[in-house]
Amino acid sequence: MIAVLDFGKTNTKLLVFAADGQVRHSARTRPVWRMIDGVSVLDDAALAQWAHAALEEADAACAGEMMGVMVAAHGCTFALTDADGLARPILDYEQELPGPFADAVHAGLPPYSETFAPPRPQGFNYGRHLLWLQHLEPDVLARTGAILGYPQYWSWRLGGRPAAEYSYMGCHSHIWAPARRDFASVVAEQGWREKMPDFAPAGAVIGELKLADRAIAVHNGVHDSNAALHAYRSVSDAPFTLVSTGTWVIIFNPDCPLDALDARFDHYCNVDVNGDPVPTIGFMGGREFDVIAGDAVPAVDRASIQRVIDQRIMVPPAFAAAGPFGHVPAPALPPMRDAAERAAVAMLYVALMTDFCLDSIRSDTDLVLDGGLASGGVLAELLAQLRPRQVVKQAEMNEGTAAGAASLAFAAHGVRLELPRPAPVVPSNFVGLDEYRRQWRANLPSIDGTIARSAA
Repeated sequence: MIAVLDFGKTNTKLLVFAADGQVRHSARTRPVWRMIDGVSVLDDAALAQWAHAALEEADAACAGEMMGVMVAAHGCTFALTDADGLARPILDYEQELPGPFADAVHAGLPPYSETFAPPRPQGFNYGRHLLWLQHLEPDVLARTGAILGYPQYWSWRLGGRPAAEYSYMGCHSHIWAPARRDFASVVAEQGWREKMPDFAPAGAVIGELKLADRAIAVHNGVHDSNAALHAYRSVSDAPFTLVSTGTWVIIFNPDCPLDALDARFDHYCNVDVNGDPVPTIGFMGGREFDVIAGDAVPAVDRASIQRVIDQRIMVPPAFAAAGPFGHVPAPALPPMRDAAERAAVAMLYVALMTDFCLDSIRSDTDLVLDGGLASGGVLAELLAQLRPRQVVKQAEMNEGTAAGAASLAFAAHGVRLELPRPAPVVPSNFVGLDEYRRQWRANLPSIDGTIARSAA
């Protein structure tokens, strides 16, 4: 068995996988982000305490059959470590840059043509936060021994050696040049290269964790959405576009040419576990769903969706500072009569934004949907109706990220994890959905003039 610690921005979970693909044990918590001197940082001690206790409990529940622990983690986050541990607390990627250094940071970032990382606010490209710290706290960077990606920090803290990994190094970080498969120019310019550990494959054994009465392997961690991409590639014969949903909706289209990427649409380039570029677009769909739906979110009701379409209740983007419309101030929500109607409006919003992003990233292969927003099948059915020329498949595994991470770790032990193939869905048949989409697109905010409306 392999234990996977999946560190999300708002939720963290531990899932123990057996080789037959079944989850034998699980535990969940929420990371705590604290304000220290006006800056949002992670309470790493509390999260580490939970992780160690959860692993001990899992090992006991699984009768000591766990072979190793693997980490998957959200993007945009890094840790600066020295001989004593963390050189400074881990920054929240939604922390905007305080102080007078924003212009200097912007001027120091590599060009889009090198990194395919568009200019974003806050720390949505973590090279921006690194440069900010270089200006604000040069002594901290000077004493830093290793710059670790967030999953590599947890692998190291659990007992592994410092390591780098392709999927996280290249995760819209401003410090990786995907086409060259090497560090971006800013890394040498700022003297960071010697602080970057040697690369190890995602899932490679890099140390061991001592539990109560034995030790298990510690595996090199992986970027969460790229772990899901690996999982579905392992069971898919034909090319596909992955729609990975959670706090973010991340859309990977490996068949989109790099020269089609456009910073104005917030296109960027991920890097898969093999180091190959993967054109990507994303928006904070889970966060935006919650804003629209409110606190009391029932299961999305199909009758409510039809009523919302009939009444043309719709919301334009955006409700988060990321994605193609992240530059747009949040619009006012229209009157909605109850929780079911709010959930229906929120689901239609996510479906239409996903549809727009798929056009923008030139997706014309099969679609595979994974993650929390895809649960229940409504999102997949809506996309199948909106995009009849593509086969839309619903993942049977609810935890594609964790399954992909487990698969990488099992491989290091010579074991192949059995995973189910995604299954095609029957399109929904909502009356008036195409006209609803036409009106929604007609009211999209501008991206460089009228580009947004003509993306399709």
